[in-house]
Amino acid sequence: MKHRSELAAIVGERHVVAGEELRARPQDFWNNVPTVALGLVKPGSVAEVSAVLGYCNRHAQPVIIEGGRTNLVHATRGTPETLLISMERLNTLEPPDADGMTVEAGAGVILENLQNAVQQAGLRFGLDLGGRGSAMIGGLLSTNAGGFQAMRYGVARDQVLGLECVLANGTVLSHLVPYTKDNTGYDLRNLFIGAEGTLGVITRAVLRLHPKPRTLSTAFLAFDSFAAVTATLRSMRENLQGTLSSFEIMWGEFYDFNVEVLCPASPPLPAGYPFYVLCEAEGFSEETDAERFETVMAGLIESGHAADIVVAQSSRQRGEMWRIREEFEPEVKFFQTMIDFDISLPISAMEKFAKDAQALLARDIPENLGLHIIGHLGDGNLHVTTGLAAPERKPEVQRLIYGLIAHYKGSISAEHGIGLAKKNYLDHSRSAEEIAVMRAIRAALDPNGILNPGKIF
Repeated sequence: MKHRSELAAIVGERHVVAGEELRARPQDFWNNVPTVALGLVKPGSVAEVSAVLGYCNRHAQPVIIEGGRTNLVHATRGTPETLLISMERLNTLEPPDADGMTVEAGAGVILENLQNAVQQAGLRFGLDLGGRGSAMIGGLLSTNAGGFQAMRYGVARDQVLGLECVLANGTVLSHLVPYTKDNTGYDLRNLFIGAEGTLGVITRAVLRLHPKPRTLSTAFLAFDSFAAVTATLRSMRENLQGTLSSFEIMWGEFYDFNVEVLCPASPPLPAGYPFYVLCEAEGFSEETDAERFETVMAGLIESGHAADIVVAQSSRQRGEMWRIREEFEPEVKFFQTMIDFDISLPISAMEKFAKDAQALLARDIPENLGLHIIGHLGDGNLHVTTGLAAPERKPEVQRLIYGLIAHYKGSISAEHGIGLAKKNYLDHSRSAEEIAVMRAIRAALDPNGILNPGKIF
């Protein structure tokens, strides 16, 4: 392996893996194809990351940064000439600061481990998503991940107070401040969050925490119309007094499919409605929160907004409800060649977009296997999935749906990033002038183009 001895001198021989040894490993969580790379390096400190990048920059060696490898946009796909750099050993998690409500975490800390650690201190981290058991903090920040509770707590960017990263030439930028107000020039932190590792490698962060809620109320709702869904969202935001944390919408086709596979004998609500919502409120009053939640749910039935509601009576029932939203394995198997889209749209455009997508697929791609739509309605994010029996017409489906997103002035990527999968459609959401400025920033910070080459642009 080229560069092996020099890299081993930096990180240690056992932390360098040759490319041929990686071929038994899947490319990532979603793609069971062999990993293709020159090799893999696992630095164990910020100093080692700096030394590895400095060496690679001097030798024009392209690198790809790895986190938990749960990305959905082929962001860690390499070539025989690219060197993989894993953040897994940068997994130091400092004790939470209960007074300042912050915690310092290395890029390799797994989300679920962070969540558990801060919960033991009576705090909570405001980011949660299905890949919590494998996704790492560095990757979550690099893609500006969203998740189930962005409506209340914000996306990954909103969780960060201070940041440390390493530039392509090995320069370390460390501004690990634990406070919110910091008007000292350009906000370099936000330059690297969401940049998908193309401007620098995130190594540590000081993260914002919140008080741990003491109450949790969960319900599944069925609706006869999209207007009733949006009216319910407005009502809950007001009447639950700021405790609403999740509002997950599912079009009927997705709900009907998943309950038929997962719980056909005991679905939480009958199939056949056009829309379903899984909602959750987290509060701090054990005396009043549950009663308020039940009162709001009863009011939705009385007003005619909701056609049917079931409130979870146990943690087990809550888990069964969330499984319907989070379980994708049946969908992956059913769609064969799965084609998924992670988009943002104005809420006012969502119903029309969905109807147009259904009609265009029926007209132009009649062999499609269905259209599943779910999403985080409160922050305007939908996940749209279809499938084909064979992959030949996948590019046609992508052009059709991305064109529709552009028509409704939406974002082609709400929370998964661009990577390789969406770079040909970046101009559907960003102007030529914006893309030119992005390219200029990238060229200034990585003039040799070694960081995640081919990603985004």
